[in-house]
Order: sequence, then C-alpha cells, then structure tokens
Amino acid sequence: MENTQLATALVRLAHLVSRVYGEVSKEFEATPQQIQLLCMTLGGPTGMSEMSRALGLERSSMTGLVDRAERRGLVVRVRDPHDRRACGIELTDQGRKIALGAHSKVTAQVEALVGEISADDRERLESLVMGIIHTPRPTTDAPLQT
Repeated sequence: MENTQLATALVRLAHLVSRVYGEVSKEFEATPQQIQLLCMTLGGPTGMSEMSRALGLERSSMTGLVDRAERRGLVVRVRDPHDRRACGIELTDQGRKIALGAHSKVTAQVEALVGEISADDRERLESLVMGIIHTPRPTTDAPLQT
C-alpha cells in the first residue's frame, strides 16, 4: 500500500482553509468564492483566465461569479490595453474594503491554525508549500495563485 499520509494531511489542511473562507465569508454576507475572488484582486486588475485557473472554475462559472460580484458593486471589468478581447477584474472601493477586511481575517485565522512553530520550521514549511504551488500542473503550465 502506498504511503498517503502527506496527501491526506494536505487534503485535510485544504478543508481547514476552505472552512476558514466559509466562516469569514458569512461575516461579509458573501460566498467563499466571492471572498477568494476579492482577495485575489487586491494586487490590482487580474485577468479572468488567471482567476479561472486559480479558483479551478470553468469560464462560464467564472463569468457568473464575476457577474454577481459586479452586481453587488464589488468589482468592475476593465479592458486589457494589450488585448481588446480580454478583460481584467478590478475592485471597487466597496470591494477593496471587503477584500482588505476578509484578507486580514482569513490570514489571522490561518496563522492561528499554524500555531507556534519555530522560525526555521515556519520558513521550511513556507518554502515547501510555495514549491508545491508553483510546480507546473499537467493541465496547465501556470502555477496556482493564492
């Protein structure tokens, strides 16, 4: 039998982080996916394709998610100056306020999950996780986004 302890641990960790997003999203009367979308867009306009890959959503689901966030006044679509067929998603002032609050709460709760570990272990864990995140996947050559 294969040793699946690491895979099992990572799956359980993913469920814990998903639960954190679920709890935080309730505070902001949003869905976990909307909170993830807003947090991903904090760095500036983000392309629909990039977000679709990072969130693991098909194009139609991504479009629906952005449509709902746009109707709530949280995001706006902006044209890509280099490709007029493409658009990016940008936060509105209200969206930025929610994204900043949600991001702060999510990161604080995830930090609490990590607990008290040594600086060396923290650095090693971060390096290992980033290595996993940025490893190209068979279905795409783009790293997962956080």
